[in-house]
Amino acid sequence: MHEMVKGANVGLAALSENAGSVMVNLSWSSPSGEGDADISVLLLGADGKVRDNADFYFYNNPAAPDGTVQLLGPAPTENGSEDRIRLDLTALPGEVDRIVNAASRHQRAHFGELENIRLTLADGSGEAMLGFSIADADSESAFVFGEIYRRADAWKFRAIGQGYDSGLAGLATDYGIGIDEDDDQDGRQDEAADTLHAADDSNAEPAIESVAPTPRADTAVAAQAAARAAALASVPVPRTAEPDPAAPAPAEPTAAAPARRLRTAKKKVTLPKAPKPSLAENDAWRGARLFPASSLKSDREREVRATSVLLAVMTQVPEFGRRLTATFGAPAGRMETFTEVTLPHGDTPKRPDGVIRVERAGKLWTALVETKTNGNPLKAEQIQAYMDIAARRGYEAVITLSNDVALEGSSLVEVKTDGRRKHKVALWHLSWAEVTHQAQLLIRHEGVRNEAHAWLLQELLHYLQHDNSGCHGFQNMGPAWVPVRNGIDEETLSPGDPRTVQVVESWERLIRQVCLRLGGELGTKVVPVQRAKRGTDPQSRRAELAGRLCVDGQLGAEIRIEGTPGILGVVADLRMGRLRTSIEIAAPEQGYPLSWVKKLMKQLSEAPADLHVQTLLEGETVGPRGTLEKLRPEPGDLLPKGPERITGFRLSLSKGVGSTRGNAETGFIRGVDAAVDLFHSGVVTHLEQRPAPRARVAGPAA
Repeated sequence: MHEMVKGANVGLAALSENAGSVMVNLSWSSPSGEGDADISVLLLGADGKVRDNADFYFYNNPAAPDGTVQLLGPAPTENGSEDRIRLDLTALPGEVDRIVNAASRHQRAHFGELENIRLTLADGSGEAMLGFSIADADSESAFVFGEIYRRADAWKFRAIGQGYDSGLAGLATDYGIGIDEDDDQDGRQDEAADTLHAADDSNAEPAIESVAPTPRADTAVAAQAAARAAALASVPVPRTAEPDPAAPAPAEPTAAAPARRLRTAKKKVTLPKAPKPSLAENDAWRGARLFPASSLKSDREREVRATSVLLAVMTQVPEFGRRLTATFGAPAGRMETFTEVTLPHGDTPKRPDGVIRVERAGKLWTALVETKTNGNPLKAEQIQAYMDIAARRGYEAVITLSNDVALEGSSLVEVKTDGRRKHKVALWHLSWAEVTHQAQLLIRHEGVRNEAHAWLLQELLHYLQHDNSGCHGFQNMGPAWVPVRNGIDEETLSPGDPRTVQVVESWERLIRQVCLRLGGELGTKVVPVQRAKRGTDPQSRRAELAGRLCVDGQLGAEIRIEGTPGILGVVADLRMGRLRTSIEIAAPEQGYPLSWVKKLMKQLSEAPADLHVQTLLEGETVGPRGTLEKLRPEPGDLLPKGPERITGFRLSLSKGVGSTRGNAETGFIRGVDAAVDLFHSGVVTHLEQRPAPRARVAGPAA
């Protein structure tokens, strides 16, 4: 990987032969696990300014209609988080001279609070080309990290690293976009306006309240945006005509109405409406399904059916197909999928479960797909054969799909690559839980183009969640689980036992799947928090956690749910067979302690009676505590007797959890899912939520 320094530039073609499509990754970590940043992209012309508001891409406007720019969203890493952007440089309009990669923090939080801030560029095969680290971030609340620019029909990258104390407003002003940050009252009014506008035009671009763009030649999107703006303004466009001498003199021109503003505040999402009452005579009737799963008898049948169903829906619902393949480096284009294809391989032809082909500008991108259902593992020799076939035939990727969850630094299958081959093949893994997650986000929260697409996704989701589909996600803690549990019970587990690392990896996969499931149901970002010292590699971190498991018999994790007032903690005590979920919330900055605890009791009026509440005091002193059942009539019992200052409250719930591998109703995996769901629905949702960020972008004056 080519390491960049501030101000340096490099040609992308010199770093990779596959630089026509690139992935921009912005990664960071936070000591508290709370830090976050939102990445954005601006397309600039030769004058260094955006052509119009449509050239600004961010979380509410994540993709260009032609697929040249696509924000893939945040994802957890071993040491923090990353945000990703896919850029198709070969298809960008000729008038785009520069692509600026920027990021900002909510409510002008400082980038100096984050660690390991780093931007990397990967080519179409997923191989990292260059990296640029920011080590001197301080009070900046926005950053321009770098830019990709044209020189003599070639693309180059320049490391910039310019920070803005003035936040998104200061950054956007430099590129022709104005930001007007609302106060709380304006923010609430604008959120209401967003809701009305979304109801007015279901086909409108998701992040735009309204736009008054400048003309863009040969762009259908600009024409549509201009038409919407004109309709909203309700101002007819006069025809050109000769002046009438008898007509009265025109009135003095009035000041042009201010341009409607491009919104950057995250829109609220609503859960799906209650289903319509069924017309069935009784509950025994079952509705007809497009993809029935009840007749499946063997794992082979499940693999064939699941592959065919998924690939078919990907071609028919472009938003869904593009979302799954963009991460793998596929371009935006016409997609076709195939199953049970026979490909030559020595004396024994191979039959991958599926093939994905995408055509863009006369070029083909091809990926082989290998599918597993239930607990069936991927076979290294099988994947190795597909990698060799793909390399010989010039295919770009091999995609494995199973119930397992990939972890950084821990390969699901080991394959060898022939360094003598110029053509590189990328190996990607997709979990069935991730497929379900993306389908839920689209049909329950973000929306698709029409009702037929939504119905297809609903049928796919029903199939994946059917008990007989074999696509339920991670569902087995592995062969090391029972021996490690027995070793903990008998106190014979020795530090350094390699099986403990396997259990830690299984636990991490389980937590990642819990995040995917909860995020899909809520429509918000839910990610695991990884707290590790700077420079700690994944294997070292897992070895340290395995050592703790030998000592205290506990597995711990933290989950960040966007909008909640704290981090959700999950601790599995394998000695006691208990699972504890908890959250710490900070004390209000104003008011009186007695008012705080009364308000907390009111928020928790519907929480489980056995919820444990503890007051947190300055200096880590143990504060008053008790169950909600005892505290409700006497909330004052949570107040300290002395002068100690209250810093917050810890809410925790402890439940018994099963010990089996997860294939029974009382299994450990289902127990973890149930405990997290209970704590979130019964406790977290009733707490006062964090205010949503309220920043907006104003268009240029008319």
